[in-house]
Amino acid sequence: MTIETTTHLNFRGDARAALELYQSAFGGDVVIAKHADAGGTDPDLVAWGQVTTRAGFRIMAFDVWDHLPWEQGDHAFYVSVRGDDADELRGYWERLSEGATILQELAPAAWSPLYGQLTDRFGVTWVLDVAVAHEG
Repeated sequence: MTIETTTHLNFRGDARAALELYQSAFGGDVVIAKHADAGGTDPDLVAWGQVTTRAGFRIMAFDVWDHLPWEQGDHAFYVSVRGDDADELRGYWERLSEGATILQELAPAAWSPLYGQLTDRFGVTWVLDVAVAHEG
């Protein structure tokens, strides 16, 4: 299996503007899925966004859900591990979850066949998911 790790930035209402800035700085393509596309109700907030370039630059961002705590600078990023083999991702999950705080169990989600989120025993938050194609 091939996996990618990507810095995943967290915002409260500024994800679209940040992604637009990063696209203007690095070029490439931007893809944005709104909260409303992922089971939420707000059509303006970003549930998932990404800028990628042919040169290899990739950054992801989203607007933290309203029911979750967030302060600018606190929990400003996740490490996203995305792959195409669910069994291999489950193995990573099992090893990372030792001593971790599980934020969202590894399970099917509206936007991915397998998605989970945990904060490891060192305080780093990881998002693991099976990749799906997004139009951009």
